[in-house]
Amino acid sequence: MNAIEAIGLRKIYPGGVEAVRGIDFTVAPGEVFGMLGPNGAGKSTTVGILTTTIAATAGTARLAGHDVARDPLAARRVSSVVFQEPVVDGGLTGRANLDLHARLWGVPAAAAARRVGELTDALGVAELLDRPVSTYSGGERRRLEIARALSSHPQVLFLDEPTVGLDPRIRRELLEVIAGLRAREELTILVTTHYLDEAQRLCDRVAIVNRGEIVAIGRPSELLAGLGDEILELRLDGAPQPALSALRERGLADDDAFAIGARLTVPLHARAASDVLAALHADGDRVSEIATRAPTLDDVYLQLTGDRLDEAA
Repeated sequence: MNAIEAIGLRKIYPGGVEAVRGIDFTVAPGEVFGMLGPNGAGKSTTVGILTTTIAATAGTARLAGHDVARDPLAARRVSSVVFQEPVVDGGLTGRANLDLHARLWGVPAAAAARRVGELTDALGVAELLDRPVSTYSGGERRRLEIARALSSHPQVLFLDEPTVGLDPRIRRELLEVIAGLRAREELTILVTTHYLDEAQRLCDRVAIVNRGEIVAIGRPSELLAGLGDEILELRLDGAPQPALSALRERGLADDDAFAIGARLTVPLHARAASDVLAALHADGDRVSEIATRAPTLDDVYLQLTGDRLDEAA
């Protein structure tokens, strides 16, 4: 049985805004699955449908076999979510927040106490538990929210943009914590993000989402393999699109080459960069910058959507 199934999910908000446009994917038990895309791509709406907080306009979603629309209580019992916005009570201590959540989920007091001890030690917040949450840093609050979400022993954990607003050092520390969860817990994780390094570091598979649709899905290594081992990146003094068309006509660029602004990106696929440069020179194209490098997920995203992810986000 899949831990998560999404079949033909659609969501149209009042006014005709179509946030999700026929999304399909499955996630196996124990897998870390990433949804990668800019703000407004439909990631959070998809998580809202899966966690029963948003009603789908069409399609079917299941968590551990439970239909989220027909049996939302069963779906909630097997899952938990860490939302983008803080949900812990700043006026309560960390311990009180965790105890309250455990009681709401019907976790027996003794089991809850053991679970809180295990989680807070693992997440590095044990020494903060008797302080009001309002005194926590952003990273400490995020760790507490993850502990809160795990206190009910979910089978599926949703992390919706878990590191948004955190400084780079705290982001790295939190990523270490999230990566360590799968070693401790029998847990399926779905994480949404617009940070490429998070997706590449944490996820077994990634779905690239753009304008409410999945435009690519696979292991990060599989998505990168489509662009080959090396790409040539150029900045031209003139418009790059005519140069790209000429390279394609000569067999020096494939359909996966793309132009954004004044920059031309050509996956080489065992071709020589010198051959591409010679052809540009012969056509009178002036090149102001040249670089060869290994492809990144940013290149995959650019090639598929025409937008740079950090700018689109």
